[in-house]
Amino acid sequence: MPAPLDEFPVHQSPLSIARVASSDRNFYDRYYFNAHDRSGEIFLVTGYGVYPNLGVKDAFVTVARGGRHTTVRLSDAFEAETDDRLNPAVGAYRIEVKKPLDELRVVCDAGAHGIAMDLTWRGSFPAVDEEPHVLRRDGRVILDAQRFAQLGTWEGTLNVEGTDYTVTPDTWVGSRDRSWGIRPSGEAEPGGRAAAERDPSGGMWWTYVPLRFDDYAIIVIVQEEPDGTRTLNQATRVWPASTGRRPEQLGWPEFDIEYAPGTRMPVRATLRMKDLAGKPVVVEVEPKHHVVLNCGPGYGLDPTWTHGQWRGRDWSEGVVVDTATDEAAQGRAKFSILDHVARATCDGAEGWGLFEHGVMGRHDPSGFADFMAVAP
Repeated sequence: MPAPLDEFPVHQSPLSIARVASSDRNFYDRYYFNAHDRSGEIFLVTGYGVYPNLGVKDAFVTVARGGRHTTVRLSDAFEAETDDRLNPAVGAYRIEVKKPLDELRVVCDAGAHGIAMDLTWRGSFPAVDEEPHVLRRDGRVILDAQRFAQLGTWEGTLNVEGTDYTVTPDTWVGSRDRSWGIRPSGEAEPGGRAAAERDPSGGMWWTYVPLRFDDYAIIVIVQEEPDGTRTLNQATRVWPASTGRRPEQLGWPEFDIEYAPGTRMPVRATLRMKDLAGKPVVVEVEPKHHVVLNCGPGYGLDPTWTHGQWRGRDWSEGVVVDTATDEAAQGRAKFSILDHVARATCDGAEGWGLFEHGVMGRHDPSGFADFMAVAP
């Protein structure tokens, strides 16, 4: 049967919009947002995803205060023919697109699980496409994704475990992205040859840095293999829409990241780029409070829940993880990407945003020889 969107001339394949063109089980379509008040004391990350070929939709909200991660997770069946994709929702969580690429409302009425929020996002700069991201393993495509990113502000209310926060756009800022394509989702597939012949010294180095300054935003995204070969590289400066200026490429970003001794926890980073005229663009980043993405939000090696996993109909739960005292969580954090609140400076200007970083396994440029290596 047709879906409501079939009424509009938006088709990209000879299929109803209810059906995705790829039959890959790992096809996904996801929102991600973060929010903070620039203090480094509270950090919220949230997301909603649809996995059409798994028949699942889900969402999460995680708020980190100190080492305490308070998380709400929700999941339900996704019905391709009947789910209203113009009004994304699962359980007590919903996203209202007020003005595409500009204003969205994100609501989670899950106070019984520890979090209730009604927040409105407004873009401060235009959304920009990131480079397509494709990875293959043993000939198979394991990642083929498209994403756009945006910097903006937040307004509304937030309650975390009984504590109210008034969210005002003069203080609360953040970044968001929308991504879709193929990405490992749901229950783990059999490892097969890839697991049997995996290089024990292999790994991945990942850095994603969307930052906002008064006059522009900078978005940097890089992924490297263990020897430093880049599989994804982009650095872009975005100007306000009112300027009429197109996004500016900033070339090949170079990184100098300092890690806390005995860890892989970044404490400082310098990004060196060049504008189209060849002028250096140098950004100093101070990572602050962080969310461990596999300790609540469901990314990576979270053993309790992952995106796209079937938990039954109308499922929800609240989870609290203290990453400062929970030894199991501390162990997982060593193999997780971390989302840090980031304060930055560039040519005397102050900026705020996200410093998302993770080094799993060997990375020669950083001096990590294997999975257990740490900074001296």
